[in-house]
Amino acid sequence: MSQRWAVILVFALNGAVLGSWAPRTPALSEQIGAGPGLLGLALLGGSVGMLLSAAVSGRVIERFGPRAVIAGSAIAIAAGLPALGAAPSLPWFTAALLLLGMASGVFDVAMNIAGVAVERRLARPIMPVFHAGFSFGALAGSGAAALAAAGGWSPLLHFAVAGTAGIALVATVVRALPGVAPRDRRAAASPPTVRAVPIRRPALWLLAAIALCSAVAEGASSDWSALLLVSEQHAGEAAAALAYSAFSLAMGFARLGGSWAQRRLGPARLLAVGAACASAGLVGAALVGVPAVSYAGFVLAGAGLAASFPVALSLAGEAGRRADGTGGEREVAFVTAIAYTGFLAGPPAIGGIAHLTSLSASFVVVGVVAGVIAPAAIAAARSLARERAVVERSVVR
Repeated sequence: MSQRWAVILVFALNGAVLGSWAPRTPALSEQIGAGPGLLGLALLGGSVGMLLSAAVSGRVIERFGPRAVIAGSAIAIAAGLPALGAAPSLPWFTAALLLLGMASGVFDVAMNIAGVAVERRLARPIMPVFHAGFSFGALAGSGAAALAAAGGWSPLLHFAVAGTAGIALVATVVRALPGVAPRDRRAAASPPTVRAVPIRRPALWLLAAIALCSAVAEGASSDWSALLLVSEQHAGEAAAALAYSAFSLAMGFARLGGSWAQRRLGPARLLAVGAACASAGLVGAALVGVPAVSYAGFVLAGAGLAASFPVALSLAGEAGRRADGTGGEREVAFVTAIAYTGFLAGPPAIGGIAHLTSLSASFVVVGVVAGVIAPAAIAAARSLARERAVVERSVVR
């Protein structure tokens, strides 16, 4: 198996994990006896775990390489899913999400660094294709969740089967994943082109803002779309789970063409156009209040957000590239960690707005957040251009 396909399948597995449990939030909410407000607070557990692990994952992956880290975190995810499905109470649910989030955060950063390594080897932008694997994996996971809900499977049984399947997939592809030399073996490697640490680079903060806004919008679609259709548009649970399936399907197909679109439009224009589409889709799904229109809105949102995360991470990896072709782990981890604050702040904010008003009002706010990607993309492109100009002047001198 080629490195490219191995990385695509790993991205698909990560999407399938999210797609498996997120559409079952109505059943989990009933199982633990939590309404939208408490459920939003409980979802903080997963976001905190992802944020904590992403903050340190860059150094870990720099030392051990993405292959080993992906394998270890996959085992932890497979154990965390059944623990989540067995949750009898809100504290248990929150703790299980914390552990699952920590494992998923490390897995996510490692797979993106593996994607950057393959992208560099091929010398062309293909990160959107890898993220298409995530979207199709989420589609498969959410489709399986819809079938499990329709068949009356408990979350515990459903998640145990999903975790076992995930371990089998990782065991199949792990040897083909790119192996990055440990840090101590790269002691003689050249320094990054830009020497400043990530926290001091405005370009990375702007890329992180793009990923952050995308994370808020994607998280809202995964965590709350089913509940929106069930509680406010009177759809059945199995039918409501298909809203996230529609979102993931649109995102997946848009990402398949993302590399071509990026070459044609450039990253900044691609992100700006996508942000406008995503904003319109989310606001439309919230305001019209008809399930059929909501499905169409989530399709538009999925297509519009398709490029945001992969392009931001690809640019972050390139911003940390050394002259010898290595580097970028800490830059990717930095942008990812900031993006995870969207998963951290998003659920309680959406749940709080829904508690005071409605989930529809929450999705209007999310639509506005998605629109912020456009100006952030333009500013990031200008900041990266300034960094390149400084590097070129220093080389000339």
